[in-house]
Amino acid sequence: MISAIIQARVSSTRLPNKIFSDIEGKPLIYHIFNRISYSKKIDNILLATTNNPADDKLTEWAKSNNIPYFRGSEEDVLSRYYNASKSISADIIARITADDPFKDPIILDKVIDLLVEKKLDFAYNNKPPTFPEGLDIEVFTFKALEKANIESKDDFEREHVTQYFYRHSEIFNQENYLNKTDLSKLRWTIDTEKDLEMTRMIYKELYKPNEIFLLEDILNILKEKPYLAMINSNVKRSAMYTKNEGN
Repeated sequence: MISAIIQARVSSTRLPNKIFSDIEGKPLIYHIFNRISYSKKIDNILLATTNNPADDKLTEWAKSNNIPYFRGSEEDVLSRYYNASKSISADIIARITADDPFKDPIILDKVIDLLVEKKLDFAYNNKPPTFPEGLDIEVFTFKALEKANIESKDDFEREHVTQYFYRHSEIFNQENYLNKTDLSKLRWTIDTEKDLEMTRMIYKELYKPNEIFLLEDILNILKEKPYLAMINSNVKRSAMYTKNEGN
């Protein structure tokens, strides 16, 4: 069983309640699930949120949309992923974050193929990053997740789920999926109002119900209208891109 587990919560330090931000008449969280549903490799999708009462709003949304969900620790996201994975008997897990409105199912499937074909413990596309920030994909086996959950004692590792893998490449057989062109300077995630503004404008150009737009479609729009990429170009890059290096 290959499962996508989407981690989400209502609280956000930089942009509170962003997962319910309206984008073309739908909340951001809808678009995350919708885009992942186009994967040809994923068997099921699970929402993994927290036990915080603030996230009751999120579970109510999930119920109304017939989306299965799991609730766990707010701070110990590693344990939340482990218990969520165990609850659905997942063999392979794709970690999806709910602030990335352009997740690409084609890239997701390629990273899954890399893990399966090479019998890896962990496959990803962000060390070093060659895709736009926000198209990050991390896929790992349940056995690797279980080992990390048992052995990791570091708060940073437990908060960010996969950091134990990156820091212990001698234990976990892992490989990076590289893009042919380095697009890592592009920012396609949502942490600020500027990010949200850029997202809404791209969706206005490309989004159509019951269809999916992909990496190349976005790049084509940015070539036609380069000012769109400038909207959030000054937003500071995630520190995860440096902490991922295993230091």
